[in-house]
Amino acid sequence: MGSNQQPAEPSLAAQVLGLLVGRGETVAVAESLTGGLVAAALTDIPGASRAFRGSVTAYATDVKRSVLGVDGGVLDERGAVDAEVARQLARGVRELLGADWGVATTGVAGPEPQDGKPVGTVHVAVSAPGTGGVVAQRLNLRGDRAAIRAGSVRAVLALLRNELILPLTGDAHRGAGRGQDTEQNGGDGCLQP
Repeated sequence: MGSNQQPAEPSLAAQVLGLLVGRGETVAVAESLTGGLVAAALTDIPGASRAFRGSVTAYATDVKRSVLGVDGGVLDERGAVDAEVARQLARGVRELLGADWGVATTGVAGPEPQDGKPVGTVHVAVSAPGTGGVVAQRLNLRGDRAAIRAGSVRAVLALLRNELILPLTGDAHRGAGRGQDTEQNGGDGCLQP
């Protein structure tokens, strides 16, 4: 490596796994529109088994209800692309797989709208250990199907990373938002910081 080059920053997945291993905690993943891409990103990292418990790809709405315990009334009333559904998916997979943390993705990757929601509407969520609450984030991503799915993976991993470092940083303004929904707009599937 030349003197002008900086070492590459670890991927979001590597950062998340490093934080989890350092805390002696685990994560489980519930995925809809990402279809296993979050689990793949995590398991691409050597040593992932020290923190990754497993995943459920709940693509069909009835699987969200019957396997992960999403309330049928919420699904009937709001559809599968909803912040509350994302929160329940994250909580459900955490409990089902016995993990400390649960993360979830649900949304519309396209090419057609779903449940009256436009392509690029995505909800990601993180369920904290115990009764630590669930934080959800709505994304409005642009791009093709692959870009929307990739942006969803980055968003949920970034959300988990931020929740993992929150207690370590003592950042008061982040702590005030814990358990609340936020919204991010991204161009071409990218999130702004």
